[in-house]
Amino acid sequence: MIKVYLKGPLLTQSGYGHHSRTVLRALKTRKDLFDIYVQPIPWGQTSWIWEDNEERREFDELLTKTIAHINNDGHFDMSIQVTIPNEWEKLAAINIGVTAGIEASIVSPKWIEKSQVMDKIITISKFSKEVYENTVYQAHDKNTGKVVDYQTNVPIEYVSYPVLKSKPEKINLNVESSFNFLAVAQLGPRKNVDQLIRTFVEQFRENEDVGLIIKSNMAKNSLIDRENTLVTFKRVVAACGERKCKIYLLHGYLSEQEMAGLYTHPKVKALVSTTHGEGFGLPLFEAGYYGLPVVATDWSGHLDFLYIKQKQKNGKAKNKHMFSKISYTLNNIKKEAVWEDVLMAEAQWAYPEEGSIKMNLEEIYKDHGRFKKRAKELQKWLCEEFTEEKIYEQYVDHLKEYNSNMDEEVDDLFNELVVNQ
Repeated sequence: MIKVYLKGPLLTQSGYGHHSRTVLRALKTRKDLFDIYVQPIPWGQTSWIWEDNEERREFDELLTKTIAHINNDGHFDMSIQVTIPNEWEKLAAINIGVTAGIEASIVSPKWIEKSQVMDKIITISKFSKEVYENTVYQAHDKNTGKVVDYQTNVPIEYVSYPVLKSKPEKINLNVESSFNFLAVAQLGPRKNVDQLIRTFVEQFRENEDVGLIIKSNMAKNSLIDRENTLVTFKRVVAACGERKCKIYLLHGYLSEQEMAGLYTHPKVKALVSTTHGEGFGLPLFEAGYYGLPVVATDWSGHLDFLYIKQKQKNGKAKNKHMFSKISYTLNNIKKEAVWEDVLMAEAQWAYPEEGSIKMNLEEIYKDHGRFKKRAKELQKWLCEEFTEEKIYEQYVDHLKEYNSNMDEEVDDLFNELVVNQ
């Protein structure tokens, strides 16, 4: 068996937390192959999961097992590190880096540098994989003095999230409007909620029947975070001026069952995202597999599941969009979004065109039945192609290939450690 050390924000309410738990669930499907150990880490200011359920209890048992193993000087055959590449390190004979946060046109030089200590990288989308592979910087070779291309040479794969449908739990939205768009996004530069609110008001200012529900927070789901979110929210809404259309803030933690209830609520008619870029776009994915029409920027990771391949009469496959596409232009990311060694100032984002946002919102409002029919077609495809069985099997396939040469890798690592001493 392969002793696998899974390090990631497994207990946090974050995208990387969800990603970490997906990897753990994949490992657990092959307990005959993987001997699992875990190390939970925090993720920024996001809250930790507090539910007491079977998965959490099993996780606590794995954590106790891991602590005992480390205290007994036990080794690991493989590490899987689910985090931004800045934090990757050599922890075992084989090291796999798993990352999702590739939301711009290039990755940083630091990410390329850190990728060299890994044996394989697994991203969350085809977009993320291609950005990582195609990022090239110019560097000077210390030995020759020549200018050379600096890019990663580590194998990169991508594995999506699986469909995880829950039984919808009824929630009381307490909204006056009968036709509501939903946005699920933190209030920050990349999610671009400010533009969505302004554009929505400009399009439906005099229509009291239409609403926009913002399911959001700043970082945590605490009372303090609610107050901070509310201040930002009110400032953006106030700048829009007088209006009859409705805008609602939905703050706080919702369980998977309650989120299912939100996506399927009879007053929620479509999910809209004016994002500048996504590594994957989990809320878009969830809305899709619950059958909700989707309006989104036509760029980055979410295109993996919002386009489907259809065979033409000539036998060739063609990508067909199953969502309302918002046109965009590419430009450098916003100054306030620059993050040293993570998001570079020269990286680009998609900037949605306001006219395209308005047109798509209006079309769905006027002809909702047509878009709901297309959404049902997307839902069927997602539930067939992104099953837990298929996704977990893909993870296992990318990991088990190291099983045959594990003994050799362990010997090499041991010899390296002896030499370094």
